Amino acid sequence: MHVKKGDKVMVITGKDKGKTGVILAAFPKKDRVLVEGVNIVKKHTKPNQVNPQGGIISQEAAIHVSNVMLIDPKTGEPTRVGYKIEDGKKVRIAKKSGEALDK
Repeated sequence: MHVKKGDKVMVITGKDKGKTGVILAAFPKKDRVLVEGVNIVKKHTKPNQVNPQGGIISQEAAIHVSNVMLIDPKTGEPTRVGYKIEDGKKVRIAKKSGEALDK
């Protein structure tokens, strides 16, 4: 996966195209990510310990990882991700600026 938890991404396709947010969770086996404030769905819940009233709550649903692009830390634009070996470690780099994404 080219993105991971904590990365700032932009949605490039779908109903939330153009929105940006931080990745809250990544599910590599399913190739999906949970992005803050993107793909909001209504969920009907029964009354429980946490929510004694029950009702309808809004929450983020996972979207496919191919629908998001990492935001370049230098330019603030969406960019593809490349990989480079530095000091024996594989490091992600932004293709637009060449900036290292992993600190």
